Amino acid sequence: MSETIEKRLSDLGVTLPVAATPAATYVTYCRTGNLLFTAGQLPLKDGKLHASGLLGRDVDTAAGKEAAKYCAINLLAQAKAALGDLETIHRLVKITVFVASTPDFVEQHLVANGASDFFVAVLGDRGKHARSSVGTTSLPLNAAVEIEAIFEVE
Repeated sequence: MSETIEKRLSDLGVTLPVAATPAATYVTYCRTGNLLFTAGQLPLKDGKLHASGLLGRDVDTAAGKEAAKYCAINLLAQAKAALGDLETIHRLVKITVFVASTPDFVEQHLVANGASDFFVAVLGDRGKHARSSVGTTSLPLNAAVEIEAIFEVE
């Protein structure tokens, strides 16, 4: 990819926020060797929760997909805090997408596409990744979506 990640973000109208700090006894990222693991990121936009409640009751699939995109933006903010330069990302290895949903909601994979599509738009081939989409009964702060990531870095 000839364009930088920062240029792609700018072209998409995305400014990375300041990376969130831990809310308890954990770190927001941990690097071991050439792998960077992130803590789960919520769909925060401008410091506020973008989507709350359960998919299938309070939040529709389109809004869940948008929430997943904000989680992805916050994951890149954590990567930048850890690495200093997003260009040191060799590839996104895997994301795990947690979707707070009703028992009969079965579109977790479509919600997860909000993050997956965003990562490919920003990282190009480096953004193609393995993924798990998991339904859960609740998430911290009543968030609709939470995502964690594993990056391979230089």
